[in-house]
Amino acid sequence: MGQAPHRLGNGGARRTAALVVTAAALALAVPGSSWGRTTRTPQVADTGRACTTTDRIHGWALRRLAWQTVIVPVAQTHVAEASREVKAGAGGVILFGSQAPTDLRSRLGRLVSSAPHGLRPIVMTDEEGGSVQRMPNLVGSMPSARYMGKHWTPHHIRRVARSVATKMRSAHVTMDLAPVLDLDGRAGPNARDAIGSRSFSPKVKVATKAGMAFARGMRDGGVVPVVKHFPGIGAADGNTDLRRAKTPPWRRVRTHDLLPFRSAIEAGLPAVMVGNARVPGLTKRPASISRAVVHGVLRRDLGFRGLLIPDSLTARAVASRFGLPHAAVTALRVGEDMVLFNTTASRLWPTSNDVVSAIVSAVREGTLSRARLENAVGHVLTAKSVDLCADRWPSTATVGPLTAERATQPTSYADIAGIVGAVGIVERPGAGARSRTTRWPRQSPSTSRWASISHGPSTW
Repeated sequence: MGQAPHRLGNGGARRTAALVVTAAALALAVPGSSWGRTTRTPQVADTGRACTTTDRIHGWALRRLAWQTVIVPVAQTHVAEASREVKAGAGGVILFGSQAPTDLRSRLGRLVSSAPHGLRPIVMTDEEGGSVQRMPNLVGSMPSARYMGKHWTPHHIRRVARSVATKMRSAHVTMDLAPVLDLDGRAGPNARDAIGSRSFSPKVKVATKAGMAFARGMRDGGVVPVVKHFPGIGAADGNTDLRRAKTPPWRRVRTHDLLPFRSAIEAGLPAVMVGNARVPGLTKRPASISRAVVHGVLRRDLGFRGLLIPDSLTARAVASRFGLPHAAVTALRVGEDMVLFNTTASRLWPTSNDVVSAIVSAVREGTLSRARLENAVGHVLTAKSVDLCADRWPSTATVGPLTAERATQPTSYADIAGIVGAVGIVERPGAGARSRTTRWPRQSPSTSRWASISHGPSTW
């Protein structure tokens, strides 16, 4: 990390072109890879080289790249307050509040249409049900996840989630920061337990089936679901919004709390939110800014190539140790793709601008590689279904099938090119970094390849 991508000579360019063409063919052949990307055939330039979104991103200015990783918070009753950030190129907008204005659709329509180059931001919210519902007056109210997991069948959960998602999409909300896959049977949410009834169940099987049904319902209604809070904070010893907290030891988390997330990843879920609790035995940092968690477990061991979003970087579990600009750069460096934070309306522009400036400075100073930043933006554009080589692209994200039988991931041309090393997009651990082998619980033959994998450097 920390080095600018090298330039290729003529021979290298020819080899790279061949690899990218091969990568494009592979991407089109990957089953279940339609989560968050278009299926248009790339245009071919006069040189004979296939056009790729990766190549187009490579020509972007640093500040444009940085803005695409920023999610700006705004009250859904005053979405115009985020206009300056959206016009600057913010990659996402998150809505807060408990009641949405009846004309939210028109307000959001005006907001997102002001985005430069037609690259509308992802509009996201937390529509979980129960105590966490942002716009029940517009999309319909849902009971808590715990109630759904206990009393409803997966089919019924999916049907209700689809109805809610359809109305969200109609209002220009394209991503839901749900379902919660944390395992928790306690009395929260409260000051000591952030999850409680937000969990479908403390039982792995129930939580997995119910959570996947919810995600599929969101997908059916045209909204991108985001599972959270990896690797599982249901048994954490505190509420990370209010203070530092830790999960049970990694040996417990990997054989219990992690399992619903692993199932979701194997089914092809497009996006994951990483929690802010630290995981003893794996990392001393909040998971959201830990290389061992994000790069080691999620990216390398579980093979996840979709969109990664950290839980709020202004939560006390992070902010008590790290300033926001530093935390944002660290999150991107370890493998996250966007940065999420909270601030007041009067501080929205200076806070967002400070984050963008910190990212730009980190690339220029070599503490964050441009290749990693480009990779993050590639994941953001994939989540938006944007193909920069197409004549036009969808104004909101389109989503594809979840595959329960095999592990499939959202595969963009940037992802494939990174895998085959065409343009060096995927960063690797530093030389000499120690890695430990994790013994996973044995699965059925179809998933037994997870039986022994490494969770990465132990230096974080």
